[in-house]
Amino acid sequence: SSPGISLKMEGISYIAGAELPCLILNVVRGGPGLGTIQPSQADYFQSTKGGGHGDYRLIVLAPASVQEMADFVDLGFELAFKYRNPAMILTDGLIGQMMEKVELSPQKERVSSYDQSWVTTGKTKDRERNIITSLNLDPDLQYEHNLKLQAKYNSMDQDVMFEKSDCDDADFLLVAYGSSARICQKVVEMARSRGKKVGLLRPQTLFPFPSVEIGRMARRVKAMMAVE
Repeated sequence: SSPGISLKMEGISYIAGAELPCLILNVVRGGPGLGTIQPSQADYFQSTKGGGHGDYRLIVLAPASVQEMADFVDLGFELAFKYRNPAMILTDGLIGQMMEKVELSPQKERVSSYDQSWVTTGKTKDRERNIITSLNLDPDLQYEHNLKLQAKYNSMDQDVMFEKSDCDDADFLLVAYGSSARICQKVVEMARSRGKKVGLLRPQTLFPFPSVEIGRMARRVKAMMAVE
């Protein structure tokens, strides 16, 4: 939970700088300090902005059900290996303590199909040692590495994920993730039953964020509300 993530920020930023795949699960707490275990979305900015020092990003997945909690483990590892970058499943106390039926996917092979040249599998005579580090004291090299990372983060837009409900004719749009999105889904049903054309856009990735789709919807609807 949140306090533990805060204590690990130096390590997480190091992993991002060293471009290593990693999956982190954060069941967030209300803050500051230890906070509570009640539903909260208090770690949103910490997660989507990287969280520690330096210009880095995490891939952030936002499940809205126990099924997605399970599904996003596989997806999180897949994206982490694809981009050689830490990925985080960001959920809240409500979903973290919820009990629902879950359908588990078949077990997969441990070896990823993505580049494995960074893995420390033991040095052979035909190659140099794999030395993986974030330590870079040369300002010019650090600058180039930063540019490389920013280009990688921009390329993550191809894996943006979101879900839309009743948006085709919506006059009003709710934007929410996690347990808030589940509540909004019921709100949409209630509003529709009263003749109000309300829709819901639920980001499943908080980074990369569905900015393009939200911008498109913003030009079409009368009003939008972000629900936390």
